[in-house]
Amino acid sequence: MQFPRIQPKRKTGDESFRSGNGNAGFTIRDFWQWSASDLVSNSTRGVLAEFLVARALGRDIGVRDEWQAFDLQTATNKKIEVKSAAYVQSWGQKELSKIVFSTLHTRAWDTETGAFAAESRRQADTYVFALLAHREKETIDPLNLDQWEFYVVPTSALETYTRSRHSITLKSLQQLCPAPVKFAQLKSAIEGTFATAG
Repeated sequence: MQFPRIQPKRKTGDESFRSGNGNAGFTIRDFWQWSASDLVSNSTRGVLAEFLVARALGRDIGVRDEWQAFDLQTATNKKIEVKSAAYVQSWGQKELSKIVFSTLHTRAWDTETGAFAAESRRQADTYVFALLAHREKETIDPLNLDQWEFYVVPTSALETYTRSRHSITLKSLQQLCPAPVKFAQLKSAIEGTFATAG
């Protein structure tokens, strides 16, 4: 391929922006603080949820690949999709948000060839639905792991859910996974879905 994929390298945060031959006086850390400090916002919370699952699995090394057809891959090459939702949002709310997770079928994007797969399907072996379950604006803190709940569902179970092929409500999710787990139990819950499927 004439223009092959760029392989990103993990940054420390100390790397400086440059101008000409000199240091511009600010770093990537400044950019990160500016762009990602609102951890309650939908987009940043979603990436944070992926990080938490990666951390639980010991897979938070390297760099997040946002173009992958799935979010994470285990050491045994099992694929995981992470979806996030929250009752509390950054914006002003008249009521708490209703909890609905996307479960869309997608066409995988090949990062090497720059082409979509022909088939539309769920790309992962297991889904982790990460709910920031805290309900008070004054004390919401996505860094507090006790405020999170994780529903771990094998993709095969989602395929049996026929009410919607595009999304699932919390009530319906609780029928597939009655008991959420906390962060400390997340790794074993995920690995348990692989054992069951195997």
